Amino acid sequence: MAVVNQYKFKGIDNNTSGSALTPLGASIPAVNETIVIKSILVTSAGTPVVTVTNNSITAIKSAQLTANTTTELLTQPLIVEGGTSFTVQSSTTDSFDVAISYLNIKKEVTT
Repeated sequence: MAVVNQYKFKGIDNNTSGSALTPLGASIPAVNETIVIKSILVTSAGTPVVTVTNNSITAIKSAQLTANTTTELLTQPLIVEGGTSFTVQSSTTDSFDVAISYLNIKKEVTT
């Protein structure tokens, strides 16, 4: 079994309502993956409270953000295990951008 490490960046420009975003994708991480998130940057046109949910557990509930300012939500890396969900949600319907830098660790079967 080979392990493949991929460093990735994902940004979402969300101009919709305060619906939950899945910045890593709906099916990521897969069962054979582990993701180590290094940075979650958020920028909003308004003053929302941002909630980050990892496997249906609230991992981060930020204080109210300042409008038109970028804020780093993490102080330590966040682990997202394979087969679980990861969402970022704004408490308001203002334009909301999120940028995530992460390491994707994939276990690949080689024959």
